[in-house]
Amino acid sequence: MSQPESSKPRKQRKFLFTAPIHLKRKMLSSHLSKALREKYKKRSMPVRKGDEVLIMRGKFKGKIGKISRIDLKKQRVYIDGVSRKRTVGTEVLVPIPSSNVQITNLNLDDKRRVKILERRGVKVG
Repeated sequence: MSQPESSKPRKQRKFLFTAPIHLKRKMLSSHLSKALREKYKKRSMPVRKGDEVLIMRGKFKGKIGKISRIDLKKQRVYIDGVSRKRTVGTEVLVPIPSSNVQITNLNLDDKRRVKILERRGVKVG
């Protein structure tokens, strides 16, 4: 991922907000749990729909759920069971930054993701 040359906070923020979608995808990464870290020899991975995560920060800290949707534009993930009531009475999923969650179980349905892990020398399955 190519970072801007400047270390000025304003320019770093601008880069995060104006980054192309393929870089934003990589930025939507989360730390792996200790067990997964030992298994895959990697500290963090990009989150994907279907991953099971544990919320580490905020109002919903300690909750576990599956990622139901990822918003690349807002750089947020939506987790099943993490919702709030609107004034109308309907339930709405709460957006959570990917940096505030920890991946506890990987979704290995995607063959491309399995290939990425195997390329790193990890036996999957």
